[in-house]
Amino acid sequence: MELLVTSAGFGLFIVCPRMAAMMHIIHKHTDSSMMLTVLLGMLFSIPIMLLMVFVFNKFGVWGALVLCVATDFGAALIMKDISVKAGLETLIVALFVILGVKIAPLISGLLIRK
Repeated sequence: MELLVTSAGFGLFIVCPRMAAMMHIIHKHTDSSMMLTVLLGMLFSIPIMLLMVFVFNKFGVWGALVLCVATDFGAALIMKDISVKAGLETLIVALFVILGVKIAPLISGLLIRK
């Protein structure tokens, strides 16, 4: 039961605001089918997710975050081939995620004091 609950939680968390931002950028800058883009993207992401699990087990959360930041920058580089603006927008989304990782503990520390 625990595996089912944690898997459902992880699956729901994967569909995140970053993904909606990427869908918006792809939709705005291409004529690609969103359904096919998502299906092919899922195929590309499976080995990367498995790599993230390996990195997490070996190097912890900071190692996994480094990998995730690298994949965000990779997405920005790939998207610049669609258009420079799409690449820049993708990079900005990635930078906000990195900023959020740094700021979230500060804000939660202010809101919840032990």
